[in-house]
Amino acid sequence: MITIKEVAELAKVSQSTVSRALNGHETVKEKNRIKVFDAIEKLGYQPNAFAQALASNRSHSIGMLVGTFDGPYFGPLMHYVEKVVRQQNYHLIITSGHEQYQEEQESIRFLNAKKIDGLVLTSDMLSDGDILDIIEITPATMLMNRYIPEIADQCICIDNELGGFLATEHLLLNGHRRIGCVTGQLSKIDSRERLQGYRNALKEYGVEYDPNLVVEGRFDHGGNDTAVRRLLDRDKSMTAIFCLNDSIALAAYGVCHEFGYRVGEDMSIVGFDNHTYSQYMTPSLSTVNFPIKEMAKEAAKGVLNILNGKKSTGVENRLSPNLIERKSVKNIASVGQIVKKASFTE
Repeated sequence: MITIKEVAELAKVSQSTVSRALNGHETVKEKNRIKVFDAIEKLGYQPNAFAQALASNRSHSIGMLVGTFDGPYFGPLMHYVEKVVRQQNYHLIITSGHEQYQEEQESIRFLNAKKIDGLVLTSDMLSDGDILDIIEITPATMLMNRYIPEIADQCICIDNELGGFLATEHLLLNGHRRIGCVTGQLSKIDSRERLQGYRNALKEYGVEYDPNLVVEGRFDHGGNDTAVRRLLDRDKSMTAIFCLNDSIALAAYGVCHEFGYRVGEDMSIVGFDNHTYSQYMTPSLSTVNFPIKEMAKEAAKGVLNILNGKKSTGVENRLSPNLIERKSVKNIASVGQIVKKASFTE
């Protein structure tokens, strides 16, 4: 087995210079860095990861806490974070809190026991105070899809309120006034923000908010059929539904079929997230695009920048959603109706 001593002897530098070169220290002269890596190539030296960690006080691992491993949201999130950190020779250790407070706490303790260098965090269960405590232990932390003022530079989120507004506005501009809304869990901040966007759009277009047109569903698949049935049973004059994610919209398609409604004709539907399958639904789903890939990459970049000693995380902290128009919304505006906000005043 080739040792660090042999690399140093071949490169004619000290063992400490080899160690610093392997760990990317800026103090190593470029000519010595070249010598070290030439020697490594000739000898076929494989650095011992544990020894490297001891020498650099780094494990070269990044932790990631997610709510669940299920569904089309967390999969791409994990994929793109891992892709970015691996490009910088870090490994990603992922654990799930299963959307339970105690399990999220246990997951953080597990990651800290692995001596992670940084953390990418998604959590609805942990309090702001809990997260601030975590950052005291692991300063190189980025928080996704949530905002805490004290660590604003370390938070990356999308404008969920704007997304909810855009979805509802699209239905209003197509003549709909009786617009139902199926939310995700209202314990989740992104669900509450999207609902607020729905309410903002109704107000701006002069349509009175009716709480009977809002039912609580879930961002996963559990119970959304029942939630949509409750909504459709409440109001037969409703012509459109804003579903706060695409999984809820998928359930709404099925329930509308049960009720004899044709989506895109008798009932218009807008989703949120723009998951891959939304374009293949029949009819294809109009939805709000959630920039998951961009959020994941910015979070990973932020952690790496902190680890590299940059004063700023250097990331875009607030991402904007956009509306994807497809075939699930019918224009029912009367002939000659002026499509602008004033035309919707009661």
